[in-house]
Formats: sequence, C-alpha cells, structure tokens
Amino acid sequence: MTSDRVNGALVIRTALAAEAGTIADLHFRARSTYYPDGVPQADVDWTDAWRGSIERTDGRVLCAVERGRIVGIASFRTPDGAPADQVKLFQFHVDPGHWRAGIGTALHSACVAQWRADGRRTAVLDVHVDNRRAQSFYARQGWIPDPENPPAEGDHHLFLSFAVPPRE
Repeated sequence: MTSDRVNGALVIRTALAAEAGTIADLHFRARSTYYPDGVPQADVDWTDAWRGSIERTDGRVLCAVERGRIVGIASFRTPDGAPADQVKLFQFHVDPGHWRAGIGTALHSACVAQWRADGRRTAVLDVHVDNRRAQSFYARQGWIPDPENPPAEGDHHLFLSFAVPPRE
C-alpha cells in the first residue's frame, strides 16, 4: 500500500520488520506526551513487540515516511472474537515533532482505504483519557464513543468506534 501527499513528500506504506526499532522509538516518544507520570510498561521490549505486529499475517502496520524518515505509524487487525467486518486500531502515533502537519490525517485516510478494501464496516479503538489531543483528532475524523463498550469505572481508556464509509 502506498499513498502520496500532494507535494509528494509523504509516502504511506507497509512497515518492514527491520524498521521495528525506529517504530518503537517513535511509539515511545508519542506516548510520553500524554502519560503524566511516565510511560507504563517502559521496560517492555517494544522493538520485539513491534516486530511481532509487523510480521503478523492477520493484521497490518502502516508507516508514514517523509524524506526517508518514519514520522507516523498505525497498527490494526481484527481482534480475537470480533466479527470479520470489524477492525481494531491498536496503535496510531505521529512523531510529536511532526504534529499538525497533516501526517495523521493522511495516515488515517490510508487506514480507512485499507479497511474499505478489506471489507471492514466498523473500526474500534481505545484512547487514553489523558490524551486529549488524540481524542480531538479522532473526533475530527468521525470517531464516536462506542455504544457497545462504555468506559468502566476506574478504566483509563475511552472506547471509540468508526463507521467505515462504503466504496464510492
């Protein structure tokens, strides 16, 4: 999968296993912006986790590349036990140094195009309650609170859903 921004500087493509370390670093930098007391699971080998996500046959990891550098990532797949027409967006991050440059919007559009091509009708995600920036971004893209999954008391995540638009 490839997608180009108007000026041609941004390419969105499938991530490579060899890029797992770079993706893990971006993931950590982005998550560090919204956890007030430090990133949980900081001791997890995120490089290995990302390599596993990239190599999964039942999902996909897309990366946004600008001038040869990965500046955004998205990971999604059908969660265990979910209907075949549902997809879960597990990770979606843009490098904080590249916020407000249209990268997230382009990456989200590429995800939606892939979901549509895969026959998905609904997408779901969970977002940390302290991540107001992401919540605003998702709302602008058309995500709404998931009526099937209201937040549990004490949970630190909001659950959102997105109706994947049909093919045009």
